[in-house]
Amino acid sequence: MPSYCITIEYDGRELVGWQRQKNGPSVQQHIEEAIFAFCGEETRIQGAGRTDAGVHALGQVASFELNSVRKPQVVMNALNQHLKPAPIAILECEEVDNEFNARFDATKRHYLYRIINRRAPLTVDAGFAWQVKRELDSDAMARAATVLVGRHDFTSFRAAACQANSPIRTLDELEVTRQGEEIRIRASALSFLHNQVRSMVGSLSLIGTGQWSEGDLTAALAARDRQRAGPNAPPYGLYLTKVEYS
Repeated sequence: MPSYCITIEYDGRELVGWQRQKNGPSVQQHIEEAIFAFCGEETRIQGAGRTDAGVHALGQVASFELNSVRKPQVVMNALNQHLKPAPIAILECEEVDNEFNARFDATKRHYLYRIINRRAPLTVDAGFAWQVKRELDSDAMARAATVLVGRHDFTSFRAAACQANSPIRTLDELEVTRQGEEIRIRASALSFLHNQVRSMVGSLSLIGTGQWSEGDLTAALAARDRQRAGPNAPPYGLYLTKVEYS
């Protein structure tokens, strides 16, 4: 049975997330239905990142098997045709070894969080960035972000419903940059806990407004208590940008 790997872009605003849910359409459901419409095969795809409702992707990766061999370009074109009008696009498709698993073979995941720091309402960025009207000190946010880089117990930054066996994660990068009114926060790691990136961004926003000091962030991390961290930033500012493999 041939195996395929696809790179996916999607607008998460009208989707319930990556994983199949009973309360609405998911990315996984749309793609699996497109595969069935294309070749009549029922298959389960494995995604590299389980993005939540409202979260976008520029470089999600998924893998799946088919019963018969088809050229990757044919698979990609057929899926894009059958995915319409869902806000999902297959950017790349390649045939891979049968052992390949998009989730478990990933070596690093990269996320981007976008904040628009202005008082005027968002228009073109509405639903694609978090608007924070209060002035943010992005330099203070960047300095504080270094507290979270490295191997830590991130219990304070995980969702109560997180199913991960361990709260220990190694955060390789947490970078805060600003260009004009847009603040971009980039996070990279092998894996993340449920809501970890959004929780870290929410805490950094408190640093930016001056409500928290760097010491408050350090204390929140050490507390290993979700109640001690800042609020979750909204999902629509978050993007899964890239997944790496060795």
